[in-house]
Amino acid sequence: MTSTVPSPVLRVAPAAPAEAAAHFRASLAFHADVSDVAAALAAGGDPGFVVLDSRSTEAWDQGHVPGAVHLPTALVAGQAAALLDRAVPVVTYCWGPGCNGATRAALALAELGFQVKEMLGGFEYWVREGFEFETWRGRERRAPDPLTAPVAGGDCGC
Repeated sequence: MTSTVPSPVLRVAPAAPAEAAAHFRASLAFHADVSDVAAALAAGGDPGFVVLDSRSTEAWDQGHVPGAVHLPTALVAGQAAALLDRAVPVVTYCWGPGCNGATRAALALAELGFQVKEMLGGFEYWVREGFEFETWRGRERRAPDPLTAPVAGGDCGC
């Protein structure tokens, strides 16, 4: 006897292909992958965007993306205009997937008229993928986590 109860995955039917394409195209307009940000920064020259760390000073001191601008989320509304150029897109990040500080910072920046994307995975995945980071002691790098960076160079292989 075959079950007529849909699986939890299909209780809500998938979107039509055109709707799905529009959704995922829009998602890419709002998000950047850690490995893509790292590759753009490593290419040398102007990457065409600025990276913004929206975490606290204590978190910044523990480690941050080299060259990032430090602007805690709570200070974005009052200080972004003095620190950033509205003509240059901003890529925000915070700790990682469990933190919405980068999302809140991106919202505040967008409301101020900045073009903005959020770096998926945040600082956690920057470190887990084996990219160099800065601390108050200098530059550091950890071995890539094979679950997040299975291909040499930190690219997720996507």
